[in-house]
Amino acid sequence: MAVQSIDNFSKTLDPAVKAAVEDACICGTKARAVCFENAYANDAKVNELRDLSNAIKSTKISENLEKAIANLEANGVVIHYANDSKEANEIIEKILKEENAKSVVKVKSMTSEEIELNHFLEAKGYNIIETDLGEFIIQLRNEKPSHIVKPALHLKRQQFAKSFAEHNVAPYNDDPTAITLSARKFLRGKYIKADVAISGANYILAEEGGIVLCTNEGNARFCLAGAKTHIAIAGFEKVIPSAKELSVFLNLLARSATGQHITTYNDFVFGKGSAKNSPKKMHLVFLDNGRSEILSSDFSEILKCIRCGACMQRCPVFRKVSGHAYRATYPGPLGIILSPLLGDNLSELRDLPKACTLCGACQEVCPSNIPLPNLILKMRDKVKTEHLKVPNDINFFPFKILATMPWLWKFGMTMSSLANFVPLSWVKFGPLGRWNKSRTLPTFKGGKFRKWFARKAK
Repeated sequence: MAVQSIDNFSKTLDPAVKAAVEDACICGTKARAVCFENAYANDAKVNELRDLSNAIKSTKISENLEKAIANLEANGVVIHYANDSKEANEIIEKILKEENAKSVVKVKSMTSEEIELNHFLEAKGYNIIETDLGEFIIQLRNEKPSHIVKPALHLKRQQFAKSFAEHNVAPYNDDPTAITLSARKFLRGKYIKADVAISGANYILAEEGGIVLCTNEGNARFCLAGAKTHIAIAGFEKVIPSAKELSVFLNLLARSATGQHITTYNDFVFGKGSAKNSPKKMHLVFLDNGRSEILSSDFSEILKCIRCGACMQRCPVFRKVSGHAYRATYPGPLGIILSPLLGDNLSELRDLPKACTLCGACQEVCPSNIPLPNLILKMRDKVKTEHLKVPNDINFFPFKILATMPWLWKFGMTMSSLANFVPLSWVKFGPLGRWNKSRTLPTFKGGKFRKWFARKAK
């Protein structure tokens, strides 16, 4: 019997990694709850903000996008459009060639992870350095992020120190302060020598024609301080009407992501800089990669995500398997819906919708109040209707027959008590056999509801 990829990954996952992920997720979820409680004693206020976030993201994206493009260009930003990962990478490479750039510094960007920009540019001979500490460690270890906000969620500080020593960043020292200072010292030289800075965009302000970068390490400012050219890449769902609405998202983002009241640095970038050391050119690449199709589909709500990662930290499956088990840029409940739709990856990731208990915890913490469980059910239905086979999938056809024939259902309920006399534990094969390896079925005590209801209805 074939087993789903995510199950196989979990079986072979290092127990230390499992413990690191679960501990980090539990701490992150508790920090979020405490932070919101300290800010708003009344849950109604938090829910009001969540509804506002959803409503703002519900405004017409096309109108906001048109306004954003016009105002960005008025501020001197060169706009590019990429249908997919290949086009986005080629556009960025073309800009680097035009600028005769060799050294590139990067601000944390999941959109660049989505198109695998680092691998593309490194293969072309460019020296590209991640400046976010977590992303820097991941780059040194040649791994992918395991979380969209905390990319090194699966690692302990001892592994940070070991990676620094192995790559001659700094001698081994697993003290957190020493790790931070070593990274700072190493990266300062990279900032100064950089020709181009590449970033994502947490938000794009349509009215003002600028982008907002939210960081906790100040690396965005350092990147933009020395580079001659700034390239930003983002999906069009990052566009919001204006800076007025930004306050809603800033109230929700950091509290949901890291349990802090606001990100330490919130940088507003309105085109090329006028200061002596700021970039003299700015480009913004709008990436589609399937987003247009998502917008016109039953899954459009997922584009309201503000990329906080709270759903992942709260998800019981993510806690047990880690982000790498999802085999995609976006893991967890978000990734179950988004990853199969981006770049036409449904066939490859068709098993992900089953990696969910439908407990609803993800929606409870989602700052945009996205109906994640409902979307996951729709994704399961999409996999089914497109006749994509999922390993270890259970055939529900017999249940369909039983559930759609009332007389057969009643007969089955009448006879169901006989299950207590059947030695089900002897079954060693199929779904029941796998179930019996670690569980036992309780004694059946049902089948009397209709008699009880008939008596009470008199």
